[in-house]
Amino acid sequence: MPATAILCIFLTGCASVSVKNSVDPWESWNRSIFNFNDSLDQGIVKPVATAYVSTVPAFVRTGVHNFFSNLTGVWTVVNSTLQLKPQAALEAFFRTAINSTLGLGGIIDVASDMNLEHRVSDFGQTLGHYGMPPGPYLVIPLLGSSTLRDTMASTLISRGDLVWQLNSVTARNSLYALRLLDTRANLLRSSSVLEGVALDKYTFTRDIYLQIRRNDILDGKEPPQDPSEIPEFRENSVPVEKPSVELEKKSYLQQEVPLMALPVVIPEPNSAQLPRVSPVAVIEIKPETNAIATAAAVTETN
Repeated sequence: MPATAILCIFLTGCASVSVKNSVDPWESWNRSIFNFNDSLDQGIVKPVATAYVSTVPAFVRTGVHNFFSNLTGVWTVVNSTLQLKPQAALEAFFRTAINSTLGLGGIIDVASDMNLEHRVSDFGQTLGHYGMPPGPYLVIPLLGSSTLRDTMASTLISRGDLVWQLNSVTARNSLYALRLLDTRANLLRSSSVLEGVALDKYTFTRDIYLQIRRNDILDGKEPPQDPSEIPEFRENSVPVEKPSVELEKKSYLQQEVPLMALPVVIPEPNSAQLPRVSPVAVIEIKPETNAIATAAAVTETN
């Protein structure tokens, strides 16, 4: 669907939308389109994708997926070159060439066995690479999540799609339907997890999509802390000299503390509080007294 037509449809329904989120200012409109797409998916697309997975053998489905993945290689080469990424462009070029020839038109993924990683790069990523902000989040009818930047770039992206170049309308629509079926079949497990975990499917889908697009543009790297390193601020950045601060050197050795003699007063015990002890009889035993006399004296005393 052309970007201009999408924007016209969108602008007709955003007049009464209230701004709630800076990332998603058209949330109420987006939610209505999301609910429409979700109802269509639950009623038609998902059941057909489930039947496709259940009836079509796995090796056939793998071949279909490899074929459509190989079609994105040419566009990936172009955008990687525009982003000044020569290694990614060369890998995408050789991967597409090898799979298109040795892989029977891309049905067999021969390049992955040669450690050529599958990459996908579109014109929206190229615009983001050069500093164009994504703009507000946007949900497109039948197509799903997008941003204003990616929607504007979709016209050029569709022109670079090899399926679009087919003259036969029947063949073109059939391939589009098969690609949609392949994409939805590969997302069956993810959608099941989404339905079981997410409390709000719309918010979860939006946040995941924006995070993935951000990660694609940054190539998995963290954003720079210095704004001058971001392309859109690089031209306007002014070098600022950092002030030199001399820290006073201090000794962290523990100082010796002089000993001080403190008088300690020990109170005398109070005789009234001490327990009374019964007197004990003392028996005087003379050395010359024998054992029998001693025992008798003790018995007499007790």
